[in-house]
Amino acid sequence: MAILTAGNGVTVALTKRARTKVRYPATVVRDDGTHLVVRAPWAGADDRDFGFVRFERGDVFTEHYWRDRWYAIKEVRSADGTLKGWYCDITRPAALDGHTLVVEDLDLDLWLSADGGTVLRLDEDEFEESGLRTSDPEAAERACGALDALEALARAGGLAGLL
Repeated sequence: MAILTAGNGVTVALTKRARTKVRYPATVVRDDGTHLVVRAPWAGADDRDFGFVRFERGDVFTEHYWRDRWYAIKEVRSADGTLKGWYCDITRPAALDGHTLVVEDLDLDLWLSADGGTVLRLDEDEFEESGLRTSDPEAAERACGALDALEALARAGGLAGLL
């Protein structure tokens, strides 16, 4: 298994239903062979207001991926370093393809605000419409279990223990 070196660049490729959703450059913070951490600026072409948080140019994402877990956790900070919160994607375990970190988004998401007061389950309707429960029931079960586990941790005091 390849382990990436801190300080080196890596491309993050987020896929959804076998199509690349977004690709962006990131810098490796650390990689222990299971837990890979990268840092990247907001990769969106424009600012994006979700209602509960706004992602803007200058925001910095410290992204935690695991090769054995069904989620990714992204710590989001503004350009001045202020913590906005954590955006969690429910994904298949991350995989390296050369110098590209490939992560398959399974539609479910969780948001935890910086103060810990807001925990939101997101995109459950998209997950149901994806057909994953029929096409890959085992993956659907793992995805739902991962979302439930992250929500329980978030409500019990945060995600710091995972990071």
